[in-house]
Amino acid sequence: MKLFTVAALLVASASYAQNTPLNAVSVTWKLATGYRAESFHGKNLAQFAQDVDAATQGALKIELHTNSSLVKLSEIKAAVQSGRLEAGETIMSALAKELPLAGADSVPFVVGTYADALRMWQLQRPGIERSTAMQGLKVLYAAPWPPQGLYSQKSIHSEADFRGTQMRTYNASTVRIAELLGAKPVDVPMVEVSKALSEGRMDNMITSSVTGAENKVWSHLKYYYEINAWFPKNIVVVNTAVFEALPENAKKALLIAADRAQSRGWSMSQVANTDATNELKANGIKVERMPRELENRLKRLGEKFSREWVRSVGNDANALFIPFYAP
Repeated sequence: MKLFTVAALLVASASYAQNTPLNAVSVTWKLATGYRAESFHGKNLAQFAQDVDAATQGALKIELHTNSSLVKLSEIKAAVQSGRLEAGETIMSALAKELPLAGADSVPFVVGTYADALRMWQLQRPGIERSTAMQGLKVLYAAPWPPQGLYSQKSIHSEADFRGTQMRTYNASTVRIAELLGAKPVDVPMVEVSKALSEGRMDNMITSSVTGAENKVWSHLKYYYEINAWFPKNIVVVNTAVFEALPENAKKALLIAADRAQSRGWSMSQVANTDATNELKANGIKVERMPRELENRLKRLGEKFSREWVRSVGNDANALFIPFYAP
């Protein structure tokens, strides 16, 4: 773990107090993510690193490792927790077993807009921060993926249109949705979606506009329904001991850069969603809304999932959902 020595900390603190360059006292953090540098999350992290470098006058540099090149996505949180990495980005819903409140990200048909998703995060964050602090981690920021929509080979008019179809699933929520709609769940990793479609192993799937565009699903799927099933978020964390070793002004500069990265990430997600949806349309996919009756059915499913999730998590879930649903 690359920590400042006591002497270096004193020099750094004095330099900050005098508002002079800190090039003589610098530290480099490794920050790993499982996502591509070309993704908007990757670009946001790169800008975050540049902002930190500039704000600390080079005293803190962040070395970004994308696309699971340093640590696998599923191992990033543990690597930061153990000190193998100073910081990392991972998808929040994958942490639900360790951080129960993170599971709210995959409760479907509750959050329907970016504004709702941001309000959910504002309510989630204090509990997430308490839990991560107990694990030696500090939350820097979180930013969402675009909302999850439904892709289908055929048009959807009612719940009956799902019966007997094969729906691509990738977590417990998508499996339950498939089962409740009468579809057969098919576990297909995103990297195998194109192959599964060409082999006829799936007829529909729930994922974002961005993922669909990146995988050029228009070769096999013809409809995209903007059901906004949920807004999964990526979260960026730092090892608490590494953070606390920074001079106070460096901590402040880092947190300011993190706040900016969060705001930028939410804006970038919305732009990415619009651009990807337009790309789907340009390649022949019909982008539509669900029939009202089916939308209402999905909303009722969301209420069912919410009750089940609250029962499984307990008081912390009530503390999240009660204010979220409050008028």
